[in-house]
Amino acid sequence: MSLEKRIEEFLRERGALRVGFATLETLAGGPPSADLTYRLPSARSAVSFALPLNRDHIRAFLAKQDRSPHEQDNIGTNFRVTNLSWELAALLKKEGHEAKGCAANTKYRTELPNWQIELHPDISHRYLAVRSGVGSFGWSGNVGIKGIGAAIILGSTLTAAELTPTAPLTEAESFCDKCKLCASACAGEMMSKDQETNVTLGGCAFAFAARNEIALCEFVCGGFTGLHRSRRWSTWSPGRFTIPDYRDRDKLLAEFFRAVSLYGRRPPMPGGYSHPAVPDAKQYMTCGNCQIVCFGNKKETAENVKLLHSSGCVLQRPDGSLFTLPPDEAEMVFEEMDPEHKKLYC
Repeated sequence: MSLEKRIEEFLRERGALRVGFATLETLAGGPPSADLTYRLPSARSAVSFALPLNRDHIRAFLAKQDRSPHEQDNIGTNFRVTNLSWELAALLKKEGHEAKGCAANTKYRTELPNWQIELHPDISHRYLAVRSGVGSFGWSGNVGIKGIGAAIILGSTLTAAELTPTAPLTEAESFCDKCKLCASACAGEMMSKDQETNVTLGGCAFAFAARNEIALCEFVCGGFTGLHRSRRWSTWSPGRFTIPDYRDRDKLLAEFFRAVSLYGRRPPMPGGYSHPAVPDAKQYMTCGNCQIVCFGNKKETAENVKLLHSSGCVLQRPDGSLFTLPPDEAEMVFEEMDPEHKKLYC
C-alpha cells in the first residue's frame, strides 16, 4: 500500500470527510501563507483533510435557541483536527519522514505589523484544501464540499515526504453555485456582492468574493458588535455599534478599537475561549455565520439564513447572561437599561 493510501486510510478511519495532498510545486506562486517551509523548513508536501461540524447545533445557534452547543462543538472539532494533525505527523515520523502538525485555528504570523487585525495564518488550510481537491472555495471564501457545504473544519500536516499531489476540484465538482446567501448572513457586510478576488496556486486560479474590508470581519466575528445595519437581527454578540462605511478606514478602525476597549469591561458570558489577538479578554462564538449557514444545498442554506434573519436581537444583562427579543422590543429594552451598562455596547 502506498504512503498516500495509508495516510488516507488513517484519516478516514478517524472521521475525515476528504483527504488530499499538496506539494511545494502545486502551491508555487501562492501567498505567503501557502509556503509550507514557514512551519517546516524541510517540507515538500502537505496533507489536507476536513472534519464536519454538527448541523443540529448550528441550526439552534442560528435560530438563537442555544449558543453553547455549537460553540462547544466548534471548539471541540478544532481540537480534534489539531490532535489528528499531530497524530498523523507522529505516524509519518515513524515511517522515517520529518513531519509537523498544525493548529486548526488561532495560529498567526505574529511578526507581521498589525497582525491582530489582519490575522495572517501561519499556514492557510484553505489554500491547501482547494489546491489538493479536499474542497473548493465558496463565494464567502470559506471552503466547502459538495453535498456538505462549508460547515467543516480543515486541518493540515506538513512533511518532508514526497507525496503525489491530488488535483483541485473542477467547477462541476464545486459545492458553490454563487447563490451568495452567505453574504446576506454577514452582519458586517464584509463581502462584496459582485466583485471577485483571485489567488493563484501552482498555476491554478481560484476565485471568491472580494473583501470590502477585513476589519469588518474582526469587528463582527470577533464579537465586539453584532447588530446588522437594518437593526432587524443580530449575531450572538450583544454589541450594538453603528459600523462606519468601510471606505473610511480610519473612522472604521477608530470605532473598532473603541468597541474593543469597551468589550473588555463587559460582564463575562457563559463559555468562551482564549484568543491570542485579545489576550486580556475571553472570546466567544457569536458569529461565523457566513461559513455555517451553507449546508451545500440551496434550500437548506436558504432555511438557515431565514432562521438567522428572523432570530431577533441579542442583549446582555449585567450578570452576563444573554437574552433575545424581537428587534423593536430589543431596541426599547436596550434604551431603558442603565446608562453605565448601555455604554459598553454602543
